[in-house]
Amino acid sequence: MGYVKGLICKECKKEYAKEPIHVCEYCFGPLEINYDYEGIKKVVSKKSIESGPPSMWRYKALLPIDEDPKVGLNTGFTPLVHAKNLGKALGINNLYIKNDSVNHPTFSFKDRVVAVAVSKAIEFGFDTLSCASTGNLANSVAAHAAEAGLKSVIFIPDGLEAGKILGTLIYGTQLIAVKGNYDEVNRLCSEIAVNHKWAFVNINIRPYYGDGSKSYGYEIAEQLGWKTPDNVVVPVAGSSLITKIWRAFHEFEMLGLVDKVQSKIFAAQATGCSPVTTAIKNGSENITPVKPNTIAKSIAIGNPADGYYGIKTANTSGGYGEDIADEEIVASMKLLAETEGIFTETAGGVTVGVTKKLIEQGRIKPDETTVICVTGNGLKTQEALAGSFEAPAVIEPNVNNFEDFFCQQFNGLKGVKNGCKSKSTHPIDEVDRQQK
Repeated sequence: MGYVKGLICKECKKEYAKEPIHVCEYCFGPLEINYDYEGIKKVVSKKSIESGPPSMWRYKALLPIDEDPKVGLNTGFTPLVHAKNLGKALGINNLYIKNDSVNHPTFSFKDRVVAVAVSKAIEFGFDTLSCASTGNLANSVAAHAAEAGLKSVIFIPDGLEAGKILGTLIYGTQLIAVKGNYDEVNRLCSEIAVNHKWAFVNINIRPYYGDGSKSYGYEIAEQLGWKTPDNVVVPVAGSSLITKIWRAFHEFEMLGLVDKVQSKIFAAQATGCSPVTTAIKNGSENITPVKPNTIAKSIAIGNPADGYYGIKTANTSGGYGEDIADEEIVASMKLLAETEGIFTETAGGVTVGVTKKLIEQGRIKPDETTVICVTGNGLKTQEALAGSFEAPAVIEPNVNNFEDFFCQQFNGLKGVKNGCKSKSTHPIDEVDRQQK
């Protein structure tokens, strides 16, 4: 058995049994998991966690399932990369990338939340999974449904990236594109959920689903040597991840696994869909919904469900919110790839670019430990880079043609003669000589 006592309203604190519900019937506030922390304290320690599986399930006692996980046994415990090259480029010394672009099985942090949601849906007896998604969640729900042997019906906004569409259809799901943005898709799904007894992972299963994100925060603290960082830069869509990282740090503090949490949590969005960061910059606690217009489609939610709590997390922690334009997103994707060999999707470009901006503003100091959240893989959003690179050079299959081409490329390099006819002036030799 697990350590979930039930659900509790985040606003009025009314308690509920463990059921597939997500809204308080009294004040309409969101429901969250009510844990038996006294019981957890008796079984969780650094040693118990470190001896667990190399996956998110090493934190099973802190996740909202009562039985053993049914899917996603290899999900999580992704690399925390010490990004020295990127740090040098940005002018800071202790920079890390929490890299969920290599998460299992669908290469995004959504695999964490879905592994929990599907395991819980099976406990509740559902045979069909569903969701509204901007892409990564669709991939993950379809994959986990296939693994569990369940049916799935998935709804996406029309016009999503081809990689995310194919990355969903491959698992044999029923995929439905809706004319409209994510907010319109999500509203439709809320209405459909009334008539169909399906497990909508981000609607009626949402309290359980959301807590899967805590594993991302747990891993950051453990992988830093049981310490929380000075700064975390988080991509914001619905605002669930940013709140769960903050909660994870404080749960570890309560359990005595880390010292007092002093992390600043920064919200990162694209300027073309920035309701949370705009509110933070304006000093407002309330979201003004917007119509998304950005290449960062995976975080393009104009009316985020947990937006109020995302703002509160940034403000309470002493963090901030920033956003960047689409051209900055592309430049940041390229910078991360060129410095660290990590190909992130557009949301990762947002966090890298916002980190750069926060450093320039002096909000992130050079010697502070900073973690950038990279939550998805760039192979899913290749369209965002269209027109950003020249076509590859084409040569004939002979060495002379290569030598001519190579010499042209290095024409003008100090010490290299036009034509490169002499072996002593071969461009590779000259480059090696100059580097030495």
